[in-house]
Amino acid sequence: MSMERVPLAGGLIDRDAATRASAELLEEAWTEAGALVLRVNGQLVPIRDPEGTLALVSTAAVAAPTNERIYLGRHEGTPVFAIAAVETPGEQSVNWLHPFRTVLELDPAERELVTMALAVVRWHESAGFSPRDGEATEVADGGWSRRTASGGELFPRTDPAVIVLITHEDRVLLGSNVLWETGRFSLLAGFVEAGESLESAVAREVFEESGMRVSDIRYVASQPWPFPRSLMLGFHASLAADQDPDAFAPDPTEISELRWFTREEVLSPQPGLLLPGTVSIAGWLLQRWAEDTPQ
Repeated sequence: MSMERVPLAGGLIDRDAATRASAELLEEAWTEAGALVLRVNGQLVPIRDPEGTLALVSTAAVAAPTNERIYLGRHEGTPVFAIAAVETPGEQSVNWLHPFRTVLELDPAERELVTMALAVVRWHESAGFSPRDGEATEVADGGWSRRTASGGELFPRTDPAVIVLITHEDRVLLGSNVLWETGRFSLLAGFVEAGESLESAVAREVFEESGMRVSDIRYVASQPWPFPRSLMLGFHASLAADQDPDAFAPDPTEISELRWFTREEVLSPQPGLLLPGTVSIAGWLLQRWAEDTPQ
């Protein structure tokens, strides 16, 4: 297999929880020589041209109030913060791009910084008031929580979603969403419901979207997906032995077409066939399966 690590998987940044918990340590990190800031403009991040690297800037060059700084942690000992920012007029050699266009060209640590920053910055945009009582919230813990005057706490929300590679006789089942253009296919997926195990969510989502039952449900890997705040949990499952592989019953409100694909069709897609991009765990799971040698 040519792809051993899930894109955006992370694990390279020291999240440094001790510094988050101390206003004094946070200020020291901000003023530390070499400390850096990643600016985020909506879903856009700054990329240096022509290097294609993340355009981090010195904290000394950024006027950001304490309550607007998000402490991402340390990369190779260097403190890195994130802030919500607009594009700087006249800034030279920097392009503001959506991560889909650039993230795989960044090194793994830069990818992790982008993923973290997008998730937390976007959460702050919608967390200014408590959903329980409407009380105003203030930034705390270096940007990793918000608190109300009465002591209530809010934390960045992550929505778990399952995504499953379904195989039968050396073929994989892919579906096309009703909202997509003709020819686009991907793995079946859906959000985990309250009180539901991941395996139950896989079985339910597959049945709801395809009318098929699966067995041998196996966890493979996960991927943060901050668009806006999902955690994609990747699974592999087999079509249950008592199922007719051609007896599809797709949910017409979600799925416009279901098809079985061979490894060759995945590795060398015909014109008009659009498969998941390699930045997503869907693309990673699919490519991983297609490049594996059948037993």
